[in-house]
Amino acid sequence: MAQTDQGYSFSKFAGLDFYAEVNAATLDLAQIGKQRNIVDLSCGPGAISKQILERLEDAKHSVIYAIDHSAAALRDAKENIGERTDTAMKYMQGEVQNLSDLLVEKVDSVVYFNAIHYVPDKVALLTMIRDAIKPGGTFVFNSSFFKGAHPPETDLFARKWMMKSLRMLKRDYGLRATRADKTEARQQLTPEEYYELLREGGFEITAEEIHRIEVPIDGWYDISGFQDFIEGVMPGVPLEIARECLQKACKETWDEMGLETVPRNWMMVVASRA
Repeated sequence: MAQTDQGYSFSKFAGLDFYAEVNAATLDLAQIGKQRNIVDLSCGPGAISKQILERLEDAKHSVIYAIDHSAAALRDAKENIGERTDTAMKYMQGEVQNLSDLLVEKVDSVVYFNAIHYVPDKVALLTMIRDAIKPGGTFVFNSSFFKGAHPPETDLFARKWMMKSLRMLKRDYGLRATRADKTEARQQLTPEEYYELLREGGFEITAEEIHRIEVPIDGWYDISGFQDFIEGVMPGVPLEIARECLQKACKETWDEMGLETVPRNWMMVVASRA
């Protein structure tokens, strides 16, 4: 996910163990360690780049391009990754749609985690990514925002959580969410629709899996402090107020239902440039 306002960033959620495990599984599915020149697109605080570094089979001759639109995110990534003498790390500020302009040479792989659902024009995105990859190179992505991400048995938790949040918003602040402001992040595709877009964009799908992940309360609580999530479920509401309502309602709902985890499905895809 892209890093947004520093006070409502994705960093806290990105540091949770279950999220690291999801991304590690995706990188392993792609056998990312066999690649040499890799783009970590929308790198955020650098957690994915660190996992890539751990898997490189030829670190001395490898380059990782950590790219993000946020200067703050890149500063966090540099601090989290630290100085490297075994692998070249290149930090580049730029928008996703300008990837071709940022890279001088084609790369072996582009990694784009939990962010593709935010892009309205996915056809243009895939064309740009394909142009950045060498023939036979790979595009690797995952997402927990797609049609089918919510197991049916989680509907009660989600419904109670959101209803409680909205009641708090109205009762304590006299506010309502503005549904007309619904963000693009909420417009979701099925896995099959993603696969078809990839094929039409000149990719061959080499691996795809749907993983069921048991998410603890920290995951739901911390995602409630992420700007893009807040704007998706409470559009038009001031961030601080929305976060307070969502996080308080999350804890109350969790305790009332006696939950230990609430599952979420993650889509993982590896596609080769034809």
